[in-house]
Amino acid sequence: MEVTAPESTVVEDGDSAVTDDLSLAAGDATSTDASDDADEDEDDEDGPENPLETEAEVAADYLEELLDIADLDGDIDTFIEGDRAHVSIVSESQVLVGPDGSVLDALQELTRLAVMTETGNRSRLMLDVAGYRDTRRQQLLEVASGAVERVRSGGERVSLEPMNPFERKIVHDAVAAAGLVSESEGEEPRRHVVVLPAS
Repeated sequence: MEVTAPESTVVEDGDSAVTDDLSLAAGDATSTDASDDADEDEDDEDGPENPLETEAEVAADYLEELLDIADLDGDIDTFIEGDRAHVSIVSESQVLVGPDGSVLDALQELTRLAVMTETGNRSRLMLDVAGYRDTRRQQLLEVASGAVERVRSGGERVSLEPMNPFERKIVHDAVAAAGLVSESEGEEPRRHVVVLPAS
């Protein structure tokens, strides 16, 4: 008895050939699946970036260009903390800080506008130059601590110097951590924090 191998039927269709050979079909499916998996892996690698990282990158590019135009030295560091992108210009120069951080505040607003123009989203990015904000934070924590002690010992409210929103928030947080209450009073640029006695 003669044994014959299963036949493959090939149908010619123009330039292409179609086969019903099961082994070939299985092989084609395997290679297609592998190709699809590779495509999915590439998609995963090119997935959407964290929007805060995008903000930081856009801000860093903007500030690098500004430093070049102004012929100022400085390295740029970026990091994400909580729900905010942070960018720092590491420099010995105080030119971009200005009196009481006024130039820094203006530069921060310009950088936020540059980010918003590029991304289409409002930015809450925080900019620091030459460690000014870190130093100022420590000063404000000492101011808040002193105000808390004065309120506790004298029993009367204490008004502090005018501060910008960033500075007021640091004081409010420190006062709350000490178990007292504070409020902001006045209009910009004279808006300030008042520490209240415990009720």
